[in-house]
Amino acid sequence: MPENMFCFVYKEYMKARVLIINGPNLNLLGKREPEVYGSASFEDYFTRLKAHFSTVELVYFQSNIEGELIDELQKADGQFDGILLNAGGYSHTSVAIRDAISAIQTSVLEIHISNVHKREEFRHGSMIAAVCKGNVSGFGLDSYRLGVEAVLGLRK
Repeated sequence: MPENMFCFVYKEYMKARVLIINGPNLNLLGKREPEVYGSASFEDYFTRLKAHFSTVELVYFQSNIEGELIDELQKADGQFDGILLNAGGYSHTSVAIRDAISAIQTSVLEIHISNVHKREEFRHGSMIAAVCKGNVSGFGLDSYRLGVEAVLGLRK
């Protein structure tokens, strides 16, 4: 086997995989409350994010349905180096999503575009925070970039 071939196989094996899961109403980014969430769609941002992390396999899933988010978390277990979860309003209310995160081994980071602690009081508490590896909030869409960097840091 040529020496370069081993390096290629090893590098491919070590390639990081990160799943981004967005919950309810995040399909409306760019349209919904631009003063809070900005004017860019997530799809446009995701294209830029993939270009920025060209050596990382980024996968994106969005649903407004709680059960579909849970299904995606369960399917992702062991398949990714980390999961960035912006559960939207479900962050503050969903015991079921919390239980799904607790049931999997893959690290989950809670992501929020806005600083939830500067918003309505009902957003200050998170049902899922205690079972997530960490959280990133308040940096706009850049919260996702910071989340990917955190996942990559966990791999070291």
